[in-house]
Amino acid sequence: MINIDAHNHVKGKSIYLDDIQELQGTLYALPFDATVAHAKIKSIDLEQALNRLGIITILTAKDIPGENQIGGIIPDEPLFANEEVHFRGQVIALIIGTTEHHCRQAAKLIKVVYDELPIITNAREAQKQNKLIMPPRCFTLGNTSDAWLQCEHIFEGNTDVNGQEHLYIETQGAYARPKEDGSIIISSSTQGPTAVQKMVARVLGIPMHKVEIDTVRLGGGFGGKEDQATPWAVMVALATHLLQKPVKMAMHRMDDMRMTGKRHPYSADFKIGLSKDLKILAYEVTHYQNAGAAADLSPAVMERTLFHSTNAYFVPNVIAKAYSCKTNLPPNTAFRGFGGPQGKFVIEAAIVKAAEILKISPAVIQKNNLVVDGNELSYGQILQQTEAHSTWDTCMKGYNYKAQKERIETFNKNNSRFKKGLAVQPICFGISFTNTMMNHARALVHIYHDGSVVVSTGAVEMGQGVNTKLLQIATETFGIKPSSVRIESTNTLRVANTSPTAASAGADLNGKALQMACNALLERLKTVANKEYENSTITIKEEIVFANNISTEITWQDLITKAFTQRVALSENSHYATPTIHYDKSKEKGHPFAYHVYGTAIHEVTVDCLKGIYEFDSVNIVHDFGKSMNPTIDNGQIEGGLVQGIGWMTLEEIIYNEQGRLVSNALSTYKIPDIYSVPKQINIMHLETEGHELAIKKSKAVGEPPLMYGIGAYFAIRNAIKAFNPDVELAINAPYTPEKVLMDLYKKP
Repeated sequence: MINIDAHNHVKGKSIYLDDIQELQGTLYALPFDATVAHAKIKSIDLEQALNRLGIITILTAKDIPGENQIGGIIPDEPLFANEEVHFRGQVIALIIGTTEHHCRQAAKLIKVVYDELPIITNAREAQKQNKLIMPPRCFTLGNTSDAWLQCEHIFEGNTDVNGQEHLYIETQGAYARPKEDGSIIISSSTQGPTAVQKMVARVLGIPMHKVEIDTVRLGGGFGGKEDQATPWAVMVALATHLLQKPVKMAMHRMDDMRMTGKRHPYSADFKIGLSKDLKILAYEVTHYQNAGAAADLSPAVMERTLFHSTNAYFVPNVIAKAYSCKTNLPPNTAFRGFGGPQGKFVIEAAIVKAAEILKISPAVIQKNNLVVDGNELSYGQILQQTEAHSTWDTCMKGYNYKAQKERIETFNKNNSRFKKGLAVQPICFGISFTNTMMNHARALVHIYHDGSVVVSTGAVEMGQGVNTKLLQIATETFGIKPSSVRIESTNTLRVANTSPTAASAGADLNGKALQMACNALLERLKTVANKEYENSTITIKEEIVFANNISTEITWQDLITKAFTQRVALSENSHYATPTIHYDKSKEKGHPFAYHVYGTAIHEVTVDCLKGIYEFDSVNIVHDFGKSMNPTIDNGQIEGGLVQGIGWMTLEEIIYNEQGRLVSNALSTYKIPDIYSVPKQINIMHLETEGHELAIKKSKAVGEPPLMYGIGAYFAIRNAIKAFNPDVELAINAPYTPEKVLMDLYKKP
């Protein structure tokens, strides 16, 4: 089944937030944000702006009827800055006018007097000053102190990895309309409708049942709309609540980039110890996470960094520690991989440093330490159904790695201006929300008496194809054609208390709930059919009822009519909660993941050693899909995740100056991969496995894991530089922009 949105996307008929037909009298909202990174607010003069043509009102913290607080994990983030601002871009006021143009003109007339305070933009500096979002956390396994004594080789170093702008095609936005009895409906471009509902209720001081959030689809999210879609929806809801008028906000790209948080930059120190036969015996790492000015999702992101600190390797002795550091930057947030990529990057850097000093290929160390069944990870989970070795071996043989390596070595010997680099990148990524209580979902299914079906779940479609997979589940379970089923928008009044569509768990959680609901309805329908075909096994195929695999004269429509006339319930609401998972934060031990996804990628890059530019010749992947229920969609996720990961590792550079101002604030100064910078060849091979019972239809999650393949791009470039300048000592500082490549090519040993 192709992506069910494809036809409307291509025709331009798909409805996004800014396509919703506006009600007469709709007003427009524009956030007014701070121009300094840290200061006391001495005064705000709104008079001239309020007198501007087309301005209805300007809202500030004093206009909030409930709490001025939208912090989720930690309540440390006001909707509007009141007495103090903590980052450039923090919203101080909301301008409401008859047009967005009028609002922008009025914004120029608002006068704010600041008493500026010291600014911190660096995570390590924040940690030195004890500016932390929360106390540090530490995962341990074995005894590293004893293990160091057994190591033949010990290496130490540090890494820096930058953030990443989400750059979803559809910017942040929301559209609120008043209903009767003080209720409100909000169309929100959010991955977390329930989170928006909860915060709107908190800020307005009303119960959640008076707040309806409706989301048809997003034009991309990547984690940037998990928590950070919330403030804009709350702002328009506040305006609608106070004015009893519909209010809309669709953010300008540069406003969005300036005001929203990114992927977390990390700095880290590592120490790795290997035995004589190159087994990793000990690994210690300290992560410094740049959280920004408020918690947002930083505690959870930091936790997943720790969970994935050893990537696909078994290390018997581990200390992994992390600090969430508070700086005067916009609060950083979820981004595809959710802290996992930052943790994996460090251990890959440690392995590469060890290999360079030992003068061996990093692949030798990587292969020698891949996880196997029965290995215990630093957080206590015992691995089962591991596919690390299977993906590695299949990748090496299937793509003839040995011949590729020999070809590259020959090329480098015979070329002086161009050098090729090769890197292998294994991955192991856990699937589940690491906060156990979030691993649940519900599905509501109605069968109408004409035989048509409508499905509602908590899953948000944002281009990843979850609606297509949900449609597959419904049609395959019922044995009916796709045109008989409609996937409804995500709505908090139809399906309540949803977890965000995130953590690669959208299809697993919502799909399992939908499967339960459909099966419950199917059993009722089989009972109806059995009244006419007693003691028969009833199945439905292509909308025809079969008894003992023999076609009957009863169609799907006939069966539904019979059920309806017999007063059989044709609606079902099912709840699914992932079994087996648990985690004890007091001990930092448990079984937090339903299963793991594995894979191996081989990167080949060619570097122009005169210019510092590079091209990716190929990325060859063997991926553990389980039993993929939609290879076309899953392959698309692999390609998209890979390229996004390569962009993070190479081109995409977030730059703030010392005053906390975003310098890379537009597409002229922030570069993402385009058609010319993606690999010339992306080959994807599906590993043949039985899948996992906790994956929907044994089809493993595929949203986040492929981004981790992109890490190999960094080290492929590094290897090409080493081929040109073999004696140079290189820092490990991502992204590897062409400017950095050029500097390293000619760096003196």
